Amino acid sequence: MTTRFSRFVALGDSQTEGLNDGDETTGVRGWADRLAEKLAEVNPDLLYANLAISGCRARHVRTTQLDAALALEPDLATVVVGMNDMLRHDYDPEQTARDIEDTIVALQAAGAHVVTMTFPDIDQMLPVMRWLAPRQRALNVRVREIAARHEVPLLELSGLAMVADPRMWSHDRIHGSTEGHTRIAAGAAYVMGLPGADPSWSDVPPPNRGAVWKAAARDVRWVATFMAPWLTRQLLGRNAQEARTPKRPTLLPVRADVTANRPAGP
Repeated sequence: MTTRFSRFVALGDSQTEGLNDGDETTGVRGWADRLAEKLAEVNPDLLYANLAISGCRARHVRTTQLDAALALEPDLATVVVGMNDMLRHDYDPEQTARDIEDTIVALQAAGAHVVTMTFPDIDQMLPVMRWLAPRQRALNVRVREIAARHEVPLLELSGLAMVADPRMWSHDRIHGSTEGHTRIAAGAAYVMGLPGADPSWSDVPPPNRGAVWKAAARDVRWVATFMAPWLTRQLLGRNAQEARTPKRPTLLPVRADVTANRPAGP
């Protein structure tokens, strides 16, 4: 895969948006912003847009984000979506896979290189949600098949020991921490073959004393803080993306973001 790009557009949901890597004051950053910064080291004039919106599903990416992305004429795009579909009571695995594949195919037909990734093992990152593991594994199989069919570079996040490390995840145990987003960006850079990237991105950091007990306590807090509101949203079918707009809807230079050492946001 070439490493020379001029227009990078990221599509997806809250993980690509960068939720919990930063805050409302500093701006959210996330793995896609961090990948854009790595790309800018090779492509100093790189322009970058992030169309991802928290809560969106694969259908929303195909019907809304895709048109906006195509209008920006990217030569590189990332498509990472499906987790919100999998979590919903009305999950349709066949339709979700079609939406993901149709999005990738349309971007490739427009001349963009596309990168995607599988989803981390939910029973490792959040043991209280292990009942969702069969859905997650099946969705990953479909994503791998799509990537192979269309020769799309695939970052494999399933089966990694680092997924079980609570330091990879933010307080909600679903979205990455700054450490987690940094490692995903490094992994994406590695599968893309960027200069200086290496397989150590997934190495497990040395354990912290008492990490197991702290993780158990976090699970208890998660159930009390997040489980009830999450179940309510799923049962009511609320779509968080309906009232939101992308944080970076237009192509902007990345070089200035890197120079200032700040989140790649507007």
